[in-house]
Amino acid sequence: MKGRSLIAASILSACTVSAMAQSSVTLYGVIDEGFDFTNNVRGSKAYELESGYVQGSRWGLKGAEDLGGGLLAVFQLENGFNINNGRLGQGGLMFGRQAYVGVASDKYGTVTLGRQYDSLVDFLAQTTANGNWAGALFAHPYDNDNTDNTFRVNNTAKYTSPTFAGFQFGGTYSFSNDTNFSNNRQYSVGAQYTNGAVLIAASYLQANNPSATATGAINNGGDENFLAKRLRIFGAGVNYTVGSATLGFAYTNTDVTDPVSSGYVGAITPPAGSSLSSLRFQNFEVNGKYQFTPAFFVGAMYAYTRTDFNATAGKLHPNYQTIGLMADYNLSKRTDFYLQGAYQHVGGDKTQTVLDVAYVPGATDVSSNSNQFVIRAAIRHKF
Repeated sequence: MKGRSLIAASILSACTVSAMAQSSVTLYGVIDEGFDFTNNVRGSKAYELESGYVQGSRWGLKGAEDLGGGLLAVFQLENGFNINNGRLGQGGLMFGRQAYVGVASDKYGTVTLGRQYDSLVDFLAQTTANGNWAGALFAHPYDNDNTDNTFRVNNTAKYTSPTFAGFQFGGTYSFSNDTNFSNNRQYSVGAQYTNGAVLIAASYLQANNPSATATGAINNGGDENFLAKRLRIFGAGVNYTVGSATLGFAYTNTDVTDPVSSGYVGAITPPAGSSLSSLRFQNFEVNGKYQFTPAFFVGAMYAYTRTDFNATAGKLHPNYQTIGLMADYNLSKRTDFYLQGAYQHVGGDKTQTVLDVAYVPGATDVSSNSNQFVIRAAIRHKF
């Protein structure tokens, strides 16, 4: 009997190991912490310890289970947090960065359901400096095109195709979860093509009444680039790698109908007797990165943003110029130090709103004039 018990225990153990080998769960994270200096915050200088700029500080769980026949069950839960005070990010959500479950197939693609990134972030953002290697300080004004993922999309069904000869595409649809079907819903599509040294990507997104409800696609508790009647964004970009150098160009076009406020600078209130019908941002960016050694790179970015401010008093054209520089040195595969700075200048027509003063995304607040720069020295650790 004792021998039979040992044999049974051995068989059970073998089955358990086999089952575990067909599924996996990974714990991972990033801690990004550094010192920031801002030259002008409503007329004063600011010295701060800030969490998460190149990458938001986070921890997460992701896993997969083999269902057989080339099919996997997949999930990801990702929490954002502020290392300085331990508070949750993304408006206090437990898994505010990502939370989804779905099925994946090498042959047919991946379908996931939950809180996720839209197609602008998945495809187009990688052609910009902020969406690739530089982070928030290099984002376009007010992150108007969401290439720095200011908002995620809730209630979302996403499809991502396999890669066919370098070509991949995908899309999202986010339910409003409202009796008014289109009230705070979102949909997006995107695609990319890679061939050796060349990457080309394009995306489109539309959101109806973004941030207007607490349970819709874009939640007003922590996800808002604009509160408006409608948000439309499209763009395209290209990266080209030559040896140790990578050059990039991106164009994005953001149209905001009946804008009320920005999640970064608050209410956009035109002068008395005037009303604002729409805002349009056209962003033109060139960027480059040079990998001097496997452990050290330097990157630079310049972006010009032309704005159409359409009010009852007429059309105005403020513009924004943003310059960013960054150096990064890896101490190991998991830990690096980086130094970066961003400068913004606002020119063109005056709108007599908060849009007339400079604001580098990530700064504590707006400048008191048309210029602002932020310098950051930080350490980043991945686990």
